[in-house]
Amino acid sequence: MLPCPQHHRVLNPSLHLHRKTNSIITVHLSTTANSEPNDRRHNSKSTSLLLRHLSGQPPPNLEQLNQTVSPEEKVKLLELALVTKRTPQFPGSIYAQSPSDADVTSSLPPLKTLFRDKGEDGNFEDEEEEEMIMKALKIRRKVTAEVFKDALRRNGKFGITYASNVVDGLPDFIDFVMIRAAALKKLPEFSNSTFNSRARTVIEDLKVVPLTRWLKHLGLTYPKIAELICMSGGNLGSIPRLVEWLRSIHVKGGFVAVALLKSRGNLLERSIEELDEIVEYLECNGIRRDWMGVVMGRCPQLLTYSMDELKTRVGFYLEMGMNEKDFGTMVYDYPRVLGHFTLEEMSQQVNYLKEFGLNNEEVSKLLAFRPQLMGCSIEERWKPLVKYLYYLGISRDGMRRMLIMKPMIFCVDLEKTIAPKVQFFKDIGIRDDAIANMLVKFPPLLTYSFYKKIRPVVIFLMTKAGVGERDIAKVVALGPELLGCSIVHKLEVNVKYFLSLGIRLRQLGEMIADFPMLLRYSLNVLCPKYRYLRRTMVRPLQDLIEFPRFFSYSLDERIIPRHKVLVENRINFKLRYMLASSDEEFHNKVKDAVERRERFESQAMTNTLTDDGLSENSSLVDFSENEVSFSVSQVTDRTQGWAKLNTSENEDSESEYTE
Repeated sequence: MLPCPQHHRVLNPSLHLHRKTNSIITVHLSTTANSEPNDRRHNSKSTSLLLRHLSGQPPPNLEQLNQTVSPEEKVKLLELALVTKRTPQFPGSIYAQSPSDADVTSSLPPLKTLFRDKGEDGNFEDEEEEEMIMKALKIRRKVTAEVFKDALRRNGKFGITYASNVVDGLPDFIDFVMIRAAALKKLPEFSNSTFNSRARTVIEDLKVVPLTRWLKHLGLTYPKIAELICMSGGNLGSIPRLVEWLRSIHVKGGFVAVALLKSRGNLLERSIEELDEIVEYLECNGIRRDWMGVVMGRCPQLLTYSMDELKTRVGFYLEMGMNEKDFGTMVYDYPRVLGHFTLEEMSQQVNYLKEFGLNNEEVSKLLAFRPQLMGCSIEERWKPLVKYLYYLGISRDGMRRMLIMKPMIFCVDLEKTIAPKVQFFKDIGIRDDAIANMLVKFPPLLTYSFYKKIRPVVIFLMTKAGVGERDIAKVVALGPELLGCSIVHKLEVNVKYFLSLGIRLRQLGEMIADFPMLLRYSLNVLCPKYRYLRRTMVRPLQDLIEFPRFFSYSLDERIIPRHKVLVENRINFKLRYMLASSDEEFHNKVKDAVERRERFESQAMTNTLTDDGLSENSSLVDFSENEVSFSVSQVTDRTQGWAKLNTSENEDSESEYTE
């Protein structure tokens, strides 16, 4: 047996320390005795405590030890004291180090020595102590959140990312669980349990994990799930009860969460009997049962009103003269019109609409057709628009017509939608007064898309339809309806048809400038009229080029009846004088033309009889061949002259008629 080293003799044999530990301690003693610097400092505190114990010195008091603890060490002590479960440590571990993980922590001061008592005013004398309490509370929140995440992963079978996203959106619910878990400590059965076990018990009792799984199955996103759980205030049992009721009235998909969230928690406090009463009342006033899902999903505030307030809102519209059918369709199209605005705001909107000269009945019809008007701001949208239209030259009656024909104009943005279109019309050469007349004549023009409708149609007319640059302003001003037509399915088809008839592109542009609505007719209307013109009336194509409005008249009610009248009276008119007049004017024209024809025929008959008398007397005289031929040629010339005279008279009389 080898002799022990000399430095082992100074140690107490009853300690039974490890050989390596003995060596370290001996080295430390020797370096201390020699007062030499020591480079190994990571175990200096443990070694000093051990040496003090071996030397028999009394331990330092708690106050002295508390003064030697740095703030970083205090935070570490908090973490070690708050976490009551020892878990394996590995990268990504969710638990902090527990006190039992190291023997050296047994020599650390207790947690209560870190904080002094409060002062007389109830506040902490040292701000550092208050900060330490807040840090302790923050650590306990983290522990509760980790317990909840673990429950979602283990019991709910959620992924790590999804569980983390849900928990991150539940700060209020985490505090609720933390308070409930702390309160369980007072119960005898939980007096010796750890905080982690109590937090798990609270989460299991609330059944928040299966509720989260069910809400996710309904299609709710995790932000909505988190917001809904926080809004419940711990009353999680009311959520599935209301969800099932909303589904019973046909609220579908994500609108279930929308209905619960927009109600701001008031809906969770209502009973099923109260909700059924609201639905039955609305159903009695024109809102069908299968519409309730759309109405309540878009405006769940209706479910939070009392019956008296709901009856007041419904009566506001019914007292204006709106029937139940129109009321039901209005609420279905725009549920916010009934439940979103206050009664004062609703009255202001109606009174402003009456300033355009509308009565209660007209306002009710207007709101039934376009209830979105109730959602427009008077100061921010209506007044600037009215001022803009006034400076364009549109009177109040014109605005009233625009409001009745296209109320959507008063719902669109002035600077982004209306002003750029008006400026475009000015740029292509339309005068301000013409723009005003155009907008009053066809208000839907302002609702068309500028880049998808208006601008492409103008380019098509100038490049593909033969409309010149000087005529494009006239075409748009006279036919603003063209700007709403489809280029592929309407305009291009009609242009190809007219070109196939033999009309040149330049001639087609002139026809469109004369009658812009020419391109709006369908081929089912154009083809029968063109065939009747060419085959039955036997008119040349030039007549159609000169009068393109021919296609605007009814074939059965105008063209065919008037053509028969002309044939029966053996007269002929140009298309313009034949069609562009009233029935009375047309009959007067026919009567005058018949009288002229009869005068011409009587004069021609008289001249013919005179010529016949001369020919009988000539048989008694022996005329030469040249003299006879002269007499015949003279009669022929006279006949042709009368025909020319009759034609010129007809043309002069027809030129006096205007369209």
